[in-house]
Amino acid sequence: MQRLGHFCLSKTTLVACLSLFLLVGCSKDASKGSQGRPMPAVSTVTLTPHKVTLTTELSGRTSAFRVAEIRPRVSGLIERRLFTEGSTVAEGQLLYQIDPAPFQAELDNAQAALAEAKAKLPTTQLRADRYKSLVSNSALSQQDYDDAASNLNQLKANIISLEARVQTARINLGYTKVTAPISGRIGRSSVTDGAIVTAYQTTALATIQQLDPVYVDVPQSTAAMLRMKTRLKEGQLDTPQQDRDKVRLILEDGEDYPLNGTLQFSDVTVDPTTGSVILRLIFPNPKGEILPGMFVKAVITDGVNPKAILVPQQGVSRDTKGKPYALIVSKDNKVEQRMLTLDRAIGSEWLVTDGLAFGDKVIVAGAQMLRPGTAVKVTELDQTSQEHVQEANAGTKATPKDAGGK
Repeated sequence: MQRLGHFCLSKTTLVACLSLFLLVGCSKDASKGSQGRPMPAVSTVTLTPHKVTLTTELSGRTSAFRVAEIRPRVSGLIERRLFTEGSTVAEGQLLYQIDPAPFQAELDNAQAALAEAKAKLPTTQLRADRYKSLVSNSALSQQDYDDAASNLNQLKANIISLEARVQTARINLGYTKVTAPISGRIGRSSVTDGAIVTAYQTTALATIQQLDPVYVDVPQSTAAMLRMKTRLKEGQLDTPQQDRDKVRLILEDGEDYPLNGTLQFSDVTVDPTTGSVILRLIFPNPKGEILPGMFVKAVITDGVNPKAILVPQQGVSRDTKGKPYALIVSKDNKVEQRMLTLDRAIGSEWLVTDGLAFGDKVIVAGAQMLRPGTAVKVTELDQTSQEHVQEANAGTKATPKDAGGK
């Protein structure tokens, strides 16, 4: 019995020792695992001021500087068309010749009637003068003198009327020569030789468009216009004199137009359906490369921000509500989250207007699964590394459009 009790005690002691050994071993393994877990490594960029020229890209269409629709001002028969369709015509150039014969006859008739009336004027004038002297001597009745004076006045009035008739006939004869009111490119003709036309008809004979210079009309939202005015007023933007009202143009094929244009005016009426106003730009077009109706993009200089905050796009994320934020590393190497207000994309970076300050270290790599308050190991990227990361992550050409709010 004593041996059996001793054996039982030894067995109990052995189990206890084994349990204690396993607990100590697990505690050591746990401690080893906790101490051996590596600290998350991240790459950061330190924000510094950048001088950035801010531009706005707006889409629009081109239109001719001047447009003249050619219409006849007298009715008649088109004798000849005197231009080549699609060619350039000069102001005053003869385009159509309407048969002048009826108008020449009308002018001749008016001139003959005028000459006849003027031929009667001397004798009528003498008769009136003679009657005037006779009536003063009581040798002639007052009625006879009044009749002679009335005939003289009627003849003079008739002469004035005939002179106006001659002038009208001469003008109508001149209208048989249809000339170009402006210089420019003329389109196709709606009539041919032998066609009958009517004075001031609704259908134009042809259309001339002046293409040098050329207009570009683009819509701009009133919200963007008000934001730009606020920034200029607050001194956030500086517009150099040489860049003021200067505009670049991108053609339909994506190529830059070699000549710069200017902002001519901004419309004062807001389109209620789109909430935008029309900006009219003017561009030189000496070679006629820009045609009316082309779809183009205008790049307008808003101003220069001398202290812009630019963040690589891979350093900006969005939460479940679509609001942009960035993760930064604090002075004690812990992660902090900052909600951002983005203005636009510039190259492969975001222009940030609120949420960050100069000197902040923004995480651009290794931010996956990080939470605010997490201690991290920081690697600062130099300028060369930043450019390499930006080029690797950009992939697309930047568009200077609004990026939304917070």
